[in-house]
Amino acid sequence: MGEFSEDRPLRVAVVGAGPAGVYVCDVLHKSGTPSTVDLFEKLPAPYGLIRYGVAPDHPRIKGIVKALHQVMSRPTVRLFGNVEFGVDIKLDDLRRHYDAVVFTTGAEKDRDLDVPGIDKQGSYGGAEFVSWFDGHPDVPREWPLQARSIAVVGAGNVGLDVARMLSKTADELLVTEIPDNVYAGLAASPVQEVHVFARRGPAQAKFTPLELRELDHSPNVEVLVNPEDIEYDDGSVAAINSDNQTKLVVRELERYALRTSENGLGERPRKLWLHFFESPVEVLGGDAVEGLRTERTELTGDGNVKGTGVFTDWPVQAVYRCVGYRSTELPGLPWDSTNHVVPHAKGRVLGLDGGPLPGVYVNGWIKRGPVGLIGHTKGDALETVGSLLEDLDRLPGAADPDPAAVPAFLEERGVQYTTWEGWEKLDAHEVASGEPHARARIKVVPREDMVRVSRS
Repeated sequence: MGEFSEDRPLRVAVVGAGPAGVYVCDVLHKSGTPSTVDLFEKLPAPYGLIRYGVAPDHPRIKGIVKALHQVMSRPTVRLFGNVEFGVDIKLDDLRRHYDAVVFTTGAEKDRDLDVPGIDKQGSYGGAEFVSWFDGHPDVPREWPLQARSIAVVGAGNVGLDVARMLSKTADELLVTEIPDNVYAGLAASPVQEVHVFARRGPAQAKFTPLELRELDHSPNVEVLVNPEDIEYDDGSVAAINSDNQTKLVVRELERYALRTSENGLGERPRKLWLHFFESPVEVLGGDAVEGLRTERTELTGDGNVKGTGVFTDWPVQAVYRCVGYRSTELPGLPWDSTNHVVPHAKGRVLGLDGGPLPGVYVNGWIKRGPVGLIGHTKGDALETVGSLLEDLDRLPGAADPDPAAVPAFLEERGVQYTTWEGWEKLDAHEVASGEPHARARIKVVPREDMVRVSRS
């Protein structure tokens, strides 16, 4: 393709308008190459997991939205929301209108937990629950919250988010942006205790210190750690000494354990237990969950653990697995079904022959799997955009690069797409709805209502 100019800028389509997609726009803009980017998003609103994967009582993470907003409001960036790749628009359509296509579709499905009984009634994926409490338009409005005692499997930030949202009272969360149906569901929950299970020890926990401290901020939730679970081997000590995050996590867990040994179960009405060295082996019960069986583990010296043959049955009526996210396959793209990612070399998508597909790239979790925090996606974008810019001379080039051709194509297909201006209308509508009730916003949940407000 060669040179791009202000008269004929590089035309890039980005599929997915979460942080991974927006960072691609930002890096491209700052590269100085004349370019325009169109973001295609299957939901009617932008921001991906920031809007639909972060607990609503996390105002600091929502601050990232400000930075994303700045990028998306640039005149060189357009949003086409409510457009599903593979249904409304295909790879061939994108290649006709763009010089390059970058897929940044993330990971929103739950990874499986392979233990007997995991598919009983009352067993859920943590990601599904997060989608429900964040008002995702494509999940049911009702969530079954009948359990008094709940198990959460997994010692990462999602596990803590799920445990915190299950154990907090609905009234505490009313100041956030939770939708009305979520408030009603949580208000009716009879929960009394939530048990989080980690297979390894405190020094191997994957949560961040901030998340761990936030657990204790609720006046209604007592955080408990069994003092016997505070144990380290040489590998654990090395991890604590070499990593400040680990040191802070361990210190916080020791504080909870000390408090548990001194105060017993404490005064607060709801209990949130953090259990270490307990590996889930079976979900118990008939058709519905009646318990979780775990095997006690012990450290092996290098920070790993082995089973001890000692089992405990925990009487719980619901199990939430929070063992990680996984991406879903994209129609027409190669797929690595073992790692649930698109095969790539430095962001260049690799075809079945192992060579790069000209002009097709990936960024974010669909590229490297669901690891790391939101900020890590920025470094990822530098690599992917770097590869794209190196390939400028080899790009196939769009047959029809006219920006006006894209909305015309969508309209011809009858796609009710939303725009950046439409998002600003929806955003203002949600904030205004919350104001009389002293709430941050009241999220619009049904897809058709989101589209109607955006297109009004």
